[in-house]
Amino acid sequence: MKAEDVKKIAVIGAGAMGHGITAAFLRGGYAVTMRDIEQEFVDKGVAGIKDSFNRFKDRGRMSEEEYEKALSSLSTTVSIEEAVKDADFVIEAVPEKLDLKQSVFTDLDKFAPEQAILASNTSYIKITDIAKATNRPEKVIGYHFFNPAVLMRLVEVVRGEKSSDESIQVAYDLAESIKKVPVIVKKDSPGFIFNRVNEPTLLLLSKILEKGSPSPEEFDAAFKAMMPMAPFELMDFAGIDIAVNGMIYFAKEISKDYEPSEALMAYVKAGNLGKKTGKGIYDWSTGRPEIDLDKATSQYDANHLVALQVNEATKLLEEGVADTPQEIDLAMANGGGTPIGPFAIASGVGYPALLEKLEELYKEFPIDVFKPTETMKKGDIQV
Repeated sequence: MKAEDVKKIAVIGAGAMGHGITAAFLRGGYAVTMRDIEQEFVDKGVAGIKDSFNRFKDRGRMSEEEYEKALSSLSTTVSIEEAVKDADFVIEAVPEKLDLKQSVFTDLDKFAPEQAILASNTSYIKITDIAKATNRPEKVIGYHFFNPAVLMRLVEVVRGEKSSDESIQVAYDLAESIKKVPVIVKKDSPGFIFNRVNEPTLLLLSKILEKGSPSPEEFDAAFKAMMPMAPFELMDFAGIDIAVNGMIYFAKEISKDYEPSEALMAYVKAGNLGKKTGKGIYDWSTGRPEIDLDKATSQYDANHLVALQVNEATKLLEEGVADTPQEIDLAMANGGGTPIGPFAIASGVGYPALLEKLEELYKEFPIDVFKPTETMKKGDIQV
């Protein structure tokens, strides 16, 4: 199969990611069937697609003719069998639970045509584990879009242990056809590239909460002026439960260091998950929280976070998850909306300065995740 042979896409899940991925393929000229378990969820997904398209129209990025054509290419259902019976390429976008994804893939394997490629939009679960639920592991890949999927450019195309070259190439070419920036993740590793590189930052936040100082607001105030959302604020915005679930998975698959602290778990146990519950680390009940910049801590700065990113990125090179620093930078820039990636930043700041920052963190929190790698110590990475 080649990308040009793909005529029909099926998206399983109509939530934020599912309907965003559906919208991206509709804009790319594909016929898409979107499925969810209840009509209510399907209807919300369709409303989300229309809302995105209306915004494009309002900004002159989509004509009325393009709008009508895209929506006419959308079909919906609550039947998984109906959704995938004639699909060439299937994208699963259900919650991040391995047993749920495996159950879905068992059904996809049963009902989708033999030649169909089955892709998971998981953000951190190993593709090899998902593929075990099928009899076609060579046709199972990771296909990680970023939220909002209709706008964000990065798509991580993840190779499972048995994924075929053909399946990877078709997925890569499809992403390019809808004007995304695909990056191939060459080795199946939790978190792939983008989330793996960022996970140590979440671990630092967890450790700071455990230590009790600085306060989240004092920490965030030090970063607020240089980023759209400061670290604790962003974790609140995305959902503390999402962060915790990811850390638990990383603790199981990569290092016990990632086990979330009791201080972080306390928010989950209290049901204070961030913006979606109205309260988390901050109070969101009256809108976006106000962070007092005058409270900024002097203990941490941006180079501490860059050092954590670069150090983790060097592990991806050492482990063969990515072949080059350029691939990692491409993923990080397009997944996070920053102009350049961590290795490019490191070239400007200088590795000795970042190594010093990393050693400061390792001295304060002596855990293996924060320990400088040999590649980091050498600092001779060319970008």
